[in-house]
Amino acid sequence: MQTEPEINLVKQTCKELGITQKELAERIGVHNVTVRNWTSKGNIPEMAKNMMILLVEKKELVNYVSKMKNFVNIFDELKGVRIPDTL
Repeated sequence: MQTEPEINLVKQTCKELGITQKELAERIGVHNVTVRNWTSKGNIPEMAKNMMILLVEKKELVNYVSKMKNFVNIFDELKGVRIPDTL
């Protein structure tokens, strides 16, 4: 039975964040060669995996908060609008 190939976490993280491997290395605090090695060899320390997961989750939360702020602003604008009884 053939197993599904493992997704390269480094490449997936960079794609989701819209950054390069060098930028990912800077955010994690490691040398860019270290990240390149993780990409090619697939031997990623657990701490680095967790950091990449947290970076993606942070981006998703920031986007969510931004959408919620937009919703609140629209709602606040609509509070002052009088809707006629008959349309």
